[in-house]
Amino acid sequence: MGCAASVYQVGKKKKKKGIIPEVSIFVPSMRVPAQCDLQRTLKGLIPKDLADKLTFIRNQILLIAQDTDVSDIDELQKALEEYLSLLVGLTRKEFGIQELTGFKWKNLEDGQEETSVANSWFELLSVLHMMAMLTLVEANMKLIPKDIAMTERAVSGDCMRDTVDLLLKASGYLDFCVQDVLVHLPPDIKNKLPKDLHQGILEATSNQALAQGTEIQLGLALESQNATLSVKRRLACEAVSYYAQTLCFLSGDNNFHGTAKKHLLFIKWKYLEAKAAAYYYHGIIIDKGTEPSCHVSAVCCFLAAEELLTESKKASLSFCLAEPVTRTPPAWGVMKHLNKKVPETAAKKSQMYGYLLDQEKDLRVLPDLPEFQLSLKPEDYTLPEADSTWDIPGQSLKEHLKDGEETD
Repeated sequence: MGCAASVYQVGKKKKKKGIIPEVSIFVPSMRVPAQCDLQRTLKGLIPKDLADKLTFIRNQILLIAQDTDVSDIDELQKALEEYLSLLVGLTRKEFGIQELTGFKWKNLEDGQEETSVANSWFELLSVLHMMAMLTLVEANMKLIPKDIAMTERAVSGDCMRDTVDLLLKASGYLDFCVQDVLVHLPPDIKNKLPKDLHQGILEATSNQALAQGTEIQLGLALESQNATLSVKRRLACEAVSYYAQTLCFLSGDNNFHGTAKKHLLFIKWKYLEAKAAAYYYHGIIIDKGTEPSCHVSAVCCFLAAEELLTESKKASLSFCLAEPVTRTPPAWGVMKHLNKKVPETAAKKSQMYGYLLDQEKDLRVLPDLPEFQLSLKPEDYTLPEADSTWDIPGQSLKEHLKDGEETD
């Protein structure tokens, strides 16, 4: 399982070699468990049945993640959720076992390079990160038909709504990692974390999910007869804000190689597309004014949208060619609409108001885009209750282990 193909084929049936994966929803990385002997390291620290159960489910996750023949990712997500309920017990401070056993993970992009950290909060962080990445993979699958050779692309409203729900869920996992998990890791461990688990990257990916969710909502608005121009402009401007924030989070780390570089190129491309959409809809609304300045400003918006659209196509190509090589889907939804309407409108309005552009040269200034309060938020997430196996009423863990040894 290598690079981008590995990331996008987790949870999918095995593909023929040489197939370049298609990307609608970008998945920055996929980290999976690596083999470690939990039974040995947990021996004497927790009851044997608990250690056996933890080891069994973790090994199950490892095997499923390595098997590209599984038909979907549901089995993997269920195993992760079951493991999470057991893992929560290991993070309990009163048991004093948070830093007594090492957990190993590896990034599919890095091949066999493993990260081992002796901290149960690191394991929890890694599990939630994997759940988020699998949710992004699932969202990507929703937008790509089985016949990827189709030159025309149409995505149903139900698929778009389901994709938005998945993006909010992924964002929720990542937001929880930042707000409620990283805080439990000491500074020395935080400094040693793999790059994909750094706070800035987690925040960037969470924000990216919100940005792409907003972009899809704009696509739904485009198909709705009830959505006004103001609604479409607001969604386009919100997408610009989300992507700008994502770029800001990513810019905090200058070490861009492999998928990190590709992640940055993806966000730059989508930011240009979002800005083109925002200026297009902003121009249409401004053009409804009666003053000459309104028409001049509108033309400036349309010309800016056209230029941004051209730049976005170059950025898309740069993203696709960056290692690991990927493909982008044929234009659909908002971008299919804009690819047609923006050049047409820019040409028509430039011709219509050409005399104003010549007469009112002082007014030829690109207006600022309006700013709106951002609508989408990460889905609320809370950890599951600890598995009932952890319930040891009336005695401490050490006392329970001592009792277990006496009965062996």
